[in-house]
Amino acid sequence: MTTWSAVLLDRDGTVNVKAPEGAYVTRPEQLILLPGAGAAVRRLRDAGLPVFVVTNQRAVARGLMTAPGLDEVHDRFRELLGAAGAEVDGIYACVHEAGECGCRKPLPGLLHRVARDHPGVDLGRSVMIGDAASDVAAGAAAGCATVRLAASPDPAATVTARSLAEAVTWLLR
Repeated sequence: MTTWSAVLLDRDGTVNVKAPEGAYVTRPEQLILLPGAGAAVRRLRDAGLPVFVVTNQRAVARGLMTAPGLDEVHDRFRELLGAAGAEVDGIYACVHEAGECGCRKPLPGLLHRVARDHPGVDLGRSVMIGDAASDVAAGAAAGCATVRLAASPDPAATVTARSLAEAVTWLLR
């Protein structure tokens, strides 16, 4: 039995392949899960942990895609996870430009929204996993443990792991 309340995952670069710098995943067919990511999410769910995605998606604010288009991308995301025998309990997206809201990571608004919508989620006993410093900062600001997916250690994170699978192994230890 784990002591974790929930797992919060960044999307791009954590669960699916990140678009090249300056580009965005704007169409469902562009979304490709990272190797082992579906199995890692399945392991979390098999351990009884709720899993939520918290993701910045400013492509909507920039007019590169619509909110319904983002929903289509997330439908594809769920389909790909489902094909791996995995699922998430919710997907929370900030569609704003930087400085327009309190939900865009590194601010903790999306994480607080998860806790508000799911009263069983205790952010102080949850973990935020992501590939960017903004993910670590948002998790820390919300009181979560943090895992940075990176090749070299991030002193700001609780733990640094090379992949989501490695992060999940640490989490379930």
